[in-house]
Amino acid sequence: MSSSKPVIVYGASGYTGRLVCEYLRELNIPFIAAGRDRKRIQEVMDKVPGIESADYEVAEVEHSVAALTKLFKGASVVCNMVGPFIKYGPEVVEACLAAGCHYMDTTGEQDWMIEAQEKWGAKFAAKGLLLSPCIAQMYTTGEIAANIALETPGLDTLDMLVLWKGFPTYASTQTIFTILKAKWFYLEQNQYVQWPITSTFEVNVPGQHLNTLALPWGGTSHPIWFKNDPRVANVKVAGGVFAREVMEGVVAMTKMVETDILPLPFAEQEAALAKMADSVQADMPPRENPRLNTTIDSVHASGPLGRAHVVIHGNCNYKQTGLLQAWAAYSLLQQPPRRAGFASACQAFGHRELLGVLRSFGLVMKPITTIHD
Repeated sequence: MSSSKPVIVYGASGYTGRLVCEYLRELNIPFIAAGRDRKRIQEVMDKVPGIESADYEVAEVEHSVAALTKLFKGASVVCNMVGPFIKYGPEVVEACLAAGCHYMDTTGEQDWMIEAQEKWGAKFAAKGLLLSPCIAQMYTTGEIAANIALETPGLDTLDMLVLWKGFPTYASTQTIFTILKAKWFYLEQNQYVQWPITSTFEVNVPGQHLNTLALPWGGTSHPIWFKNDPRVANVKVAGGVFAREVMEGVVAMTKMVETDILPLPFAEQEAALAKMADSVQADMPPRENPRLNTTIDSVHASGPLGRAHVVIHGNCNYKQTGLLQAWAAYSLLQQPPRRAGFASACQAFGHRELLGVLRSFGLVMKPITTIHD
């Protein structure tokens, strides 16, 4: 079948996919909720608040380029929720290119981003299509804060921190453990420099007296988005959850991965990491509570003669992700992206515009900005 709706949420039965569908409904956008199991998708859709007022269909599709291309034809935007993306993303990107659809996902996998840019960035640009991995709270909200800081000229170094209260979903946990096999990079003088896999940081948390434990978190998307940005030469990112005991557990497992799993053959690595991820999170976490599930995105930007600090306090990081995906699709249905090909959410839609959307839905506060020049 060819799509009769302009937006397709592929992987709609997952935690984040369901939230994307919720916000598509709120934005009054017709969509197809797609995945490999029609029954499971319908069960999830039936629990979406207000779904009876949504214009949507459910589609079961095989995870292959041919099947996905057939489904995507006629659509304009695909929101891909099926990760880890380094494993399952290529078929979806190829199908989007063949069907003429914009592509977005929620990844933070640097190896996937680099592969997507190298293999498909120019091809998407030639067709005027957007190829935008990692439109998600953990990456886009921090990118918004960084761009606000960079509104002050003369700053070339970004020191970024992303923290949230809660626990990763099953899909996020699988991605986190997939990242452990990859190389992680920060940006130094516009060149990628590899992080040691066991790097940790004691970080000061804006707005509280206590510090907490953070990690490079796979390097995140920001060193890639700001590479070759003439304003920026250096980018380092620390991230994690507020709960120190959770982060200490992640550090311990990372050390075990380095010593016990990475020396194994590739196939055995995959099996061991999947088993470890399942032991951490096998069920769907509860729906977010804005009084409990808070977020902080903090960016210190500096240059030879200037300083800026921008903090965005928010709540419900997965809801932020769902809204960012849905609104990006909403925008693409009405006008071309500001930048075609491989581009971030801020590059494609504007950081102030994205901030306004998050604020209008009550998911972030007005940024706290301090400038010294």
